[in-house]
Amino acid sequence: MGRKVTLATCSLNQWALDFEGNLERILKSIEIAKAHGAKYRLGPELEIWPIMHHNVRYNCRILFLNRKILLIRPKMQMANDGNYREMRWFSPWNQLRQVEEYFLPRMIQEVTGQDTVPFGDCVLSTKDTCIGTEMCAELWKPRSPHIQMGLDGVEIFTNSSASHHELRKADQRVNLVKSATTKSGGIYLYANQRGCDGDRVYYDGCAMVAINGDIVAQGEQFSLNDVEVITATLDLEDVRSYRGENCQPNMVRKHRVKVDFSLSSGDDIYLPTHQPVTWNYHTPEEEISLGPACWLWDYLRRSGQAGFLLPLSGGVDSSSTACIVHSMCVLLCQAIEDGNSQVLVDVRRVVGDDSYRPRDPRELCGHIFTTCYMASENSSEDTCSRAKGLASQIGSTHMNINIDMAVKGILGIFSVVTGRFPQFRANGGSHRENLALQNVQARVRMVLAYLFAQLSLWARGKPGGLLVLGSANVDESLTGYFTKYDCSSADINPIGGISKTDLKSFLLYCVEQFQLTTLKGIVAAPPTAELEPLTDGQVSQTDEADMGMTYSELSVIGRLRKISKCGPFSMFCKLIHTWKDVLSPMEVAEKVKHFFRMYSVNRHKMTTVTPSYHAESYSPDDNRFDLRPFLYNTGWVWQFRCINNQVAINRSQSRDRNNKVTGLHRFVSEVDVISWRDTLYGKA
Repeated sequence: MGRKVTLATCSLNQWALDFEGNLERILKSIEIAKAHGAKYRLGPELEIWPIMHHNVRYNCRILFLNRKILLIRPKMQMANDGNYREMRWFSPWNQLRQVEEYFLPRMIQEVTGQDTVPFGDCVLSTKDTCIGTEMCAELWKPRSPHIQMGLDGVEIFTNSSASHHELRKADQRVNLVKSATTKSGGIYLYANQRGCDGDRVYYDGCAMVAINGDIVAQGEQFSLNDVEVITATLDLEDVRSYRGENCQPNMVRKHRVKVDFSLSSGDDIYLPTHQPVTWNYHTPEEEISLGPACWLWDYLRRSGQAGFLLPLSGGVDSSSTACIVHSMCVLLCQAIEDGNSQVLVDVRRVVGDDSYRPRDPRELCGHIFTTCYMASENSSEDTCSRAKGLASQIGSTHMNINIDMAVKGILGIFSVVTGRFPQFRANGGSHRENLALQNVQARVRMVLAYLFAQLSLWARGKPGGLLVLGSANVDESLTGYFTKYDCSSADINPIGGISKTDLKSFLLYCVEQFQLTTLKGIVAAPPTAELEPLTDGQVSQTDEADMGMTYSELSVIGRLRKISKCGPFSMFCKLIHTWKDVLSPMEVAEKVKHFFRMYSVNRHKMTTVTPSYHAESYSPDDNRFDLRPFLYNTGWVWQFRCINNQVAINRSQSRDRNNKVTGLHRFVSEVDVISWRDTLYGKA
């Protein structure tokens, strides 16, 4: 009947400037799409094609058929917020429904035999349907191109995307695709980049196909496959029937490029079509287990290093990093078992053994993951035992290192030069002395971490070096609750964009998913840096006491600062309602002022923070996501005065209310007395 079409979309793990590898993955996806009977194949954004037109650089999709370019469609609405600065590299095409001639470069002319091709805001008209293009951020914008294209009769929408992973974001993407075809019908193909493209974000695939508001094909969100192609066979008549009752004629037409080609065939009566499926969403704990693990693997195999080294303290943060590496090893072993030859080749290159084949995740972990507990005189037996227990369960090569000798040597140099020896606060020292002594320990750990990363494999007679992993969470970065250039300073950090609250939930998930029972004790223990002297062998310092607020409070504050764009006063105005059941306005004011003092005093630390996996929408990453000054007026004089004034007004109003209540009670008491007397004398 000539109405059913088989379409393909894909997720590709492309890598900037890897021209040969990128081409190989594109060609492989085309071969797979053809093998599945697809007549149209869609790839992710910028898989290979930036275009210069009139000396202006555009982000473009190129549609071609049988060695002929049919049209070039430049991106019209740019991603220029959050992680993206697209207008730094490209210009938007602002000429709606305008098409120009594009003169092909000579090398392309020799291949296609064409001199010029259409360039602009146009759609492709085949013998049996009409195909329109939108790109990545255009789907998320208020004036998405698919709206006008649908009204103009376009039946197949295609979106080439490079959309990064963020916790709890997948449903937004799916809902946008479903909504695009719910309103006016149509088929929607969504392609996405996958993997670590050499940056702080992880592109999480999720290629999909939808029709009339239903998802009919779903790709994987997290995968070690460099090429994934999904296909769907759909009936164009379903689109036409859906639109028959909903769409009105559109008087604004897009330029159509006609092509002598059909996506459907004449004999398709017995060709089955894809039916709606239910999208399987990962829980946040699963996302943490999978996304950063895939990101770490891409970074490791492309960095040329031989594994990872992690300072493992026995706390929630470093244990979370360790569990993510373990999850990575689980994914690698599963991929090899499933026949992924590329993963096996990469694993062999990393371990330096061309015949190696991992027996299980724990054994692989021992080859590529080194952990070390860096003890000082302030460390407890509990954290040492927990670190050792976790290392044993995941299979890492574990070391115990004592840093006291190095710390005393550094303090000895200071003492010789100045004639003074600083003391901890517990021993009568000042706040400045106490802080300096903590920082020395933390910075010594960083130096030793890099030393062992460079030489530990050499000491074992093996080639290569190790990447140092960091383990500072997003909340600590927000307040600056870490030492600049301590062991949170590393090569990369898989948890730097994840909140403490989510990390605790993740560890409990790992207890069940990977049978890592040591994690129960780690989650139950109070978070502590263990940089101050112990009291009777027990920890006397806790993170939340040092910060002056809980991690859950920090998550709320962080979202208000970044997502809601709140300064001190507007944050106070929101929190007096959010926290009204647990804190008074005066207590809220103190929390807000304390946070902004810490945030502004420590903001300079974000300029040197370790590159971290982006996972949270309130990340304070200074490199590209949260561009702000790093020198603030830490007094916040005007803002804090506004807060204080409101607190004073509230206290005054409270006193007035109390006085009125007291007066009312007195009046009621007097009435009660009069009533009692009247009753006593028979006047009632």
